[in-house]
Amino acid sequence: MNLYVIRQSVNNDWDTYDSAVVIAKSEEEARTIHPDGNRWIDGKWEGYSSASTWCNPEEVEVELIGTSSSSASGNVVVASFNAG
Repeated sequence: MNLYVIRQSVNNDWDTYDSAVVIAKSEEEARTIHPDGNRWIDGKWEGYSSASTWCNPEEVEVELIGTSSSSASGNVVVASFNAG
């Protein structure tokens, strides 16, 4: 599995995530992982996740930073949340 940094600059107010490190098979999969651990499914974030705390997948910047010995695709390793 790969390690990716995902970032967004669309929602930069209080109570938003600005970045996270996630485990994913591909850049495309990394885009669909919300920093709170939920996924983009059928055009929306599952669970309590919201585009107001993150952004839509097409607005996510993705950078490959390495590999992981874990096979737990979709896991969030660490996330940066701007509480307000």
